[in-house]
Amino acid sequence: MRCIGVKTLKNKLSEYLRLIAAGESILVTDRDRVIAELIPPREGRSPLSSDAVLADAVRKGWITPAVLSPGSPPMRLPVDQNKNILQELEADRAER
Repeated sequence: MRCIGVKTLKNKLSEYLRLIAAGESILVTDRDRVIAELIPPREGRSPLSSDAVLADAVRKGWITPAVLSPGSPPMRLPVDQNKNILQELEADRAER
């Protein structure tokens, strides 16, 4: 595990990010006091940042994930038959 200062991290950020991506952990210090630890992503973590944001929102209780029954999702039922929808559309247009 490496220990680096804030100034060094700012100046060589890309280099340290490559080391972290390769699996190394880095302690960040400010005046010889550890202020942060940079670690590689956990196993199973999605590479997409949007997934991370959603996972964080679930952890904080802001949202609740949908509960799906095992197996495939239920089939979607049509709202109405196309001919009925087109008839309503024509009727609406005729009223204008």
